[in-house]
Amino acid sequence: MNFASDNIVGASAPVLQAIVDANSGALPAYGNDEITKRIKARFAEIFEHEVSVFLVTTGTAANALALSSAVPPWGLCVCHQEAHVIDDECGAPEFFMHGAKLAGLPGVGGKLAAQDVSAYLRSLPKAVKQMPPKALSISQVTECGTVYSLDEIASLSAVCREHGLSLHMDGARFVNALVSLGCTPAEMTWKQGVDILSFGATKNGCLMAEAIVVFKPELAEALDYRAKRAGQIISKGRLIAAQLEGYFANDHWYDNARHANRMAKLLSEGLLGLPGVRMAWPTQANEVFPIVPKAVDQALKAAGLQYLHWTEASLPEGEAVGPDEALIRLVVSFATKEEEIRQALEIARSALSRQAAE
Repeated sequence: MNFASDNIVGASAPVLQAIVDANSGALPAYGNDEITKRIKARFAEIFEHEVSVFLVTTGTAANALALSSAVPPWGLCVCHQEAHVIDDECGAPEFFMHGAKLAGLPGVGGKLAAQDVSAYLRSLPKAVKQMPPKALSISQVTECGTVYSLDEIASLSAVCREHGLSLHMDGARFVNALVSLGCTPAEMTWKQGVDILSFGATKNGCLMAEAIVVFKPELAEALDYRAKRAGQIISKGRLIAAQLEGYFANDHWYDNARHANRMAKLLSEGLLGLPGVRMAWPTQANEVFPIVPKAVDQALKAAGLQYLHWTEASLPEGEAVGPDEALIRLVVSFATKEEEIRQALEIARSALSRQAAE
């Protein structure tokens, strides 16, 4: 059983079928085909807004190129200190921003609070020796599995407007957050002031398909050129677009996310029913972060479960992981089966029973 991530499973059947359907025959290359044109129009329908859309193959490319459009080489991008853009992308955003910096701020549960961002921005000197802040990047879902509410996004957007920053959303698990909030894509993005979005689909059923969705027209001006220089204008681009057609058809993307979120809830509730287990942060999407007795951690590992241990940096005030405990991350996906959840819970339950009997 593998709970290490939601990108370790393959593509879903409708996505694979869409690739097969698009594979036959000859179509114009480099995104000049009818499938790509259709999917770009589909994004406008989904977001209820005129948008510029740039299809790419990885989330790293989406984040790095999106931020490069918003932050000049002498600028600063503010993000959470554990954000994927600063912690997991090998400096790609700084590379594509040609020397601009990322500044990571703390925040409980992977979230940034508007008042903390505002205080940080006000603290920066205005002299030329200081790189001026040009963008704020937030993750939705965060690296701690939490979800920004619409009001929280709007508050961060207001800070951005006050200080002249663009607001970027890293939406690697975008639809998982939509399902969690019960809102529309428009309500979670431009209606709250998001200027540019890294739209993730690979973690939720695609093979390799992400998109940069731009709501602020001036941020799109150079993205074609930036994408080309980054090797992200794909010659057989129709096969990227086709994945997204299969993904969106018949609300397949929502079905996948609903299933993943439901599996996470099932796992989270089952773990909370065990003695000595508590959640580091609430389970709001498809990631579960329990603090478990070490006996449980050891039993799960011995049984072959794959998952990650997690950092304590964003724990709530007063919370700590004890010497006989472990903070772990369990991620479920559209392909996770209920039986896998039941097996994992039984392993944990049995470990605690053995410990109590000793």
